[in-house]
Amino acid sequence: MNALSGQRITEVRATPIRSRYPRTIGRNARLGAHGDGPSARALTVRTDAGHEGWGMYEGPDRELDGVVGRPLEEVFDPAVGVIDPLALPLDVALHDLAAKILEVPVHQMLGGHGDAPVACYSGAIYFDDLDPDAAPRGIDGVLASCAADWATGYRAFKLKIGRGSMWMPSEVGFARDLEVIRAVREAYPEARVLVDMNDGYDPERTVRFLEEIRDCDLYWIEEPFAEHADGLRLVREHLDRTGSQVLVADGEFDPDVEKVLDLAREGLLDVLLMDVLSFGLTAWRRVMPTVREIGVVASPHAWGHPVKTLYAAQLAAGLGSVPVVEAVPGTTDGVDATAYSLSEGRIILPDAPGFGLELTG
Repeated sequence: MNALSGQRITEVRATPIRSRYPRTIGRNARLGAHGDGPSARALTVRTDAGHEGWGMYEGPDRELDGVVGRPLEEVFDPAVGVIDPLALPLDVALHDLAAKILEVPVHQMLGGHGDAPVACYSGAIYFDDLDPDAAPRGIDGVLASCAADWATGYRAFKLKIGRGSMWMPSEVGFARDLEVIRAVREAYPEARVLVDMNDGYDPERTVRFLEEIRDCDLYWIEEPFAEHADGLRLVREHLDRTGSQVLVADGEFDPDVEKVLDLAREGLLDVLLMDVLSFGLTAWRRVMPTVREIGVVASPHAWGHPVKTLYAAQLAAGLGSVPVVEAVPGTTDGVDATAYSLSEGRIILPDAPGFGLELTG
């Protein structure tokens, strides 16, 4: 028996939703233009007591009829998360529902172990210097995106690099990566700056890069190359030899979680990035004690939808060991997120039960 005893799930319904970025998001080291915002589905769960919770779902279609009619306590435990794998597509929705029934914010249901407000960075600084094709804007394009996000309230930027992987000759792209970082650092001397290679580098180039930007005070490098121990050892040896405090972040793309944890145990990764949705809240709750035991930290990947940032912020404030979350500037049609606000680089969480997000469409 748990705190949700006595209620049955009577309905699961899906609603299409669409996110919108404040500007077209361009290329990174692996992919072309990301457009002006993706679509997804909101899954709503209702109980026979009239309680409802909803959450975004990005995965493949799953049959959920087997959840309808079940006692809520058979599929979800507030102390653990989803306890029936059949209900995993409802991971976020069930967290929202349970916290509403308990009349607490999700982060409080998760334990309230982290800091609030929650530090964040803009994850929307892509290869704006290369667009449009007919008249590339150069570094001014990147600086314009940074200026727009700074005006919105962000105080940290994650810069996409790896232009030489697909879009420019290798050495020319590498030089542009360095030029962009130095331009942003000069324009925003007090900002936290992170970089994301999207696996567009190799170990040797990563070490060369770290040597070149030693004076730029980077916070972390992300996904320099597909995770493998030998390459990460080369990077770690360089960081140790030079006394660098730059963190190494990985584990986002199709992760083998046990392998990622082993790399962290070996001292090769500092920040784990499994996605807030595709990995999931329940999975993060399960793995976070191990993250703390190893002595590393987490920052759940949240790119794609602005709402994912808010899920990550609740998780950070609830579980702790998340020093900063990825923010996706923009809005989502049919979702009222006005209970949240951004001030001086921190997300202020609402006191409302659940996630404090309302479906309006």
